[in-house]
Order: sequence, then C-alpha cells, then structure tokens
Amino acid sequence: MKSAVVVFSGGQDSTTCLIQALKQYDEVHCVTFDYGQRHRAEIEVAKTLAQQLGTRSHKVLDVGLLNELAISSLTRDNIPVPEFEADLQGLPSTFVPGRNILFLTLASIYAYQVGAETVITGVCETDFSGYPDCRDEFVKALNQAIALGLAKDIRFVTPLMWLNKAETWALADYYHQLDTVRNNTLTCYNGIKGAGCGHCAACHLRAKGLEEYHQDPVGVMASLRHKTGLQ
Repeated sequence: MKSAVVVFSGGQDSTTCLIQALKQYDEVHCVTFDYGQRHRAEIEVAKTLAQQLGTRSHKVLDVGLLNELAISSLTRDNIPVPEFEADLQGLPSTFVPGRNILFLTLASIYAYQVGAETVITGVCETDFSGYPDCRDEFVKALNQAIALGLAKDIRFVTPLMWLNKAETWALADYYHQLDTVRNNTLTCYNGIKGAGCGHCAACHLRAKGLEEYHQDPVGVMASLRHKTGLQ
C-alpha cells in the first residue's frame, strides 16, 4: 500500500497537491499547522476540504512557538501585508523564517508514525516569491537530513516545483477540480477565500495564472503534460 502525508494549508497549491495525491496513493493523510497566522481562516478551509475530498486522516498541529520566534507580516498584526511589487528587492515581509523547515520536519515525524513513505508539499520555485525555503535545493537538502535523522527512507515530493501558476491551474483542471480550487481554497495573505483580496502577492500570482490558463488552456495543458508526463 502506497501512503503519503500532504502538508496542507487549504490554499491553491496544497489543495492541488492533495487532489493529485488522492489519485496516486492508496492512503493519504493531511497535516495542517496552526501558528497563529494572520490568515488562520485557512485552517477551517483545510478541515472542510480534507473532509470533502476524502483523506484518511487530517491532523491540525499547534505550532504557536513559530509565531513567537518568527517576525513576519503573517505573524504580526502591526506589520501590514504589502501589496504586490513586481520588482521587489530582498525578502518580502510575508516570509516566515523557518516555516518550511519546521513544517516538513513535523510532517516527516507524522509520516513516520502513520507508516507513510512520502511527504508531499506544494512549494514552487518557478513562481518564486522570494522565499528561500521554497527552493528545490533546500527541499532536497532537508530531505536528506530527515532521512538520516529518522533512519527511514521518507521521500519529499514537490509536484509543483517546476510548474508556473497557469500550469498549476491546469493540473487542477486535469483532475476535474478547477472549480473546487478556484472557489473553495484560501490562498490570500489577508485571509479571504476564493479570489481573495486581489492586492497581495499571493492573490496576484493566483489571478495572473488563472488568466493565463483561460487565455490558452490547450497550450498550458500541453505544457503541463510535457513537464509532468501526464497522459
């Protein structure tokens, strides 16, 4: 039996990963993290989606310590979420230091306990938002360390790593779940479900990708198939 743990926020990317995982694995578990994030409405969205899509289990872990340690506009109400900037220099204020280090480590421990051999995360380098912990190099390095530390061959899988947002929309559509992702996920840094606030970087990338997919669905789907090998 093939089993996997999906790092699941209830956003576009992790929901698309979950939709695909449910087709590829016999048993899928989800883990969601409550770190007191500004957009913590995503936790309830994740609970609803996990139940609707039919996961084996869904665990919400309290990692409030991250909120104490990591200063970010996603963890501090007095730091506003910035609007999208095309030529932003340096790390955005929405970067939460150590977030993916912690999430992937805890997801791996959970995978160890439930007997899953795979941890799936929706990080993406192609639509890079300035987050160093979304890079392929980082994921591979941490995967090696986790496997050594647990003495277990747990494998990190990043289905979206080399996809742009238009291709991520196409992937949801490939599994006939585009409307689910468009209407029922929460990607917005300001905590607004669906299309979101329309101003933050997360909303900008999401909307731009959907527009590109709608403009050329055949071409984007062909590109997705070429990159992923989907038939």
